Amino acid sequence: MLRTLGVAMALTVVSASPAAARADHAALDTLVRAGMAETGTKGIAIATIDHGRIVSVDSWGVRNAKGDPLTPDTVMYGASLTKAVFGYFVMQLADEGRIDLDRSIGEYLPKPLPDYTGPGIENKYARWSDLAGDERWRKLTPRLLLNHASGFANFGFLEPDGKLRFHFDPGTRYSYSGEGLILLQFVLEQGLGMDIGVEMQKRVFDKVGAARTGMMWRPDFATNLADGWTADGKVEPHDERSKPRAAGSMDTTIADLAKIVAAYVRGDGLKPASRAELARPQLPITTRSQFPNLQPDLPVAERHPGLSAGLGVVTFQGPQGPGFFKTGHNDSTGNIWVCIEAKQRCVVILSNDVRAEALFPRLVKALLGDTGTPWAWEYGDLPWTKP
Repeated sequence: MLRTLGVAMALTVVSASPAAARADHAALDTLVRAGMAETGTKGIAIATIDHGRIVSVDSWGVRNAKGDPLTPDTVMYGASLTKAVFGYFVMQLADEGRIDLDRSIGEYLPKPLPDYTGPGIENKYARWSDLAGDERWRKLTPRLLLNHASGFANFGFLEPDGKLRFHFDPGTRYSYSGEGLILLQFVLEQGLGMDIGVEMQKRVFDKVGAARTGMMWRPDFATNLADGWTADGKVEPHDERSKPRAAGSMDTTIADLAKIVAAYVRGDGLKPASRAELARPQLPITTRSQFPNLQPDLPVAERHPGLSAGLGVVTFQGPQGPGFFKTGHNDSTGNIWVCIEAKQRCVVILSNDVRAEALFPRLVKALLGDTGTPWAWEYGDLPWTKP
């Protein structure tokens, strides 16, 4: 039995009877409300999935400073959860033979990567000409970009001089890089002539019935939209993203995201081997924490056992067997999606308040049990990341 905030409770994802389901929901409601009061969290939404099927979708709190309620249909930032959904989309292309995960990106581009310059090409997200003279870009493949093994910093514009560069040979280690996902998007656009906003809408969002999800802003989102709260309680308006970005532009709702995650974990639209490949451990992760990125390798004995990169997700080994997760974060957003492969069980959490991240370990444990999710690696050595 889990004891949190003085409240003793044990939750299960699937209940044997309607009465038990009501009891489980009441226990979750108590846990969430107590956690929101403790942390100051203004809004949070949670979905649960079992055997690849949606079991519950709930929301608590408010979506803006006016106090309008946060509902399951409120549009919220997906943030970096976008990366996992993008990986699902890329695997569909691989199944169709449109792209080979292990083929050099240079074989898809009509001209060398550093030769792409000009408006719409060189901007704060993609300064490919910075790589002129360093042929290591030819070693990059779709797999390595989805594995966060590009060798780039998170984004080139964050470098001291604002220039994109390699910090290690591609494929030799893991270090989180949104720039790598932006590059793969660029390869699909320039090499295959794709508009990823249109393609992801058609291949993923529309197929699962995610009617209020998109890779860029739509005016109809404004009818039920979440603003956000920062760590110091400041309200931030929802940004109207004007361009699709594989690294993090997805807007979605908890009801829609539950459909997307359920389809992902079932492997809808994929060959069974391809679904397995999404969350197969492919590259060991050897750093003490996720951020700051480009950390040195830990000695082997000090590394997190079983922690590896999948295709847009992080994989781990826990007491219930293999699992995977992805987080999404900005100054006013805290999101997470955790799945246990056994019985295709998942918890999905969206919050329009970054303070909600402190609740994630207790909520995931309450809903999935002890998973082995590497909280301290993902969020750093904070008190709330301890078991």
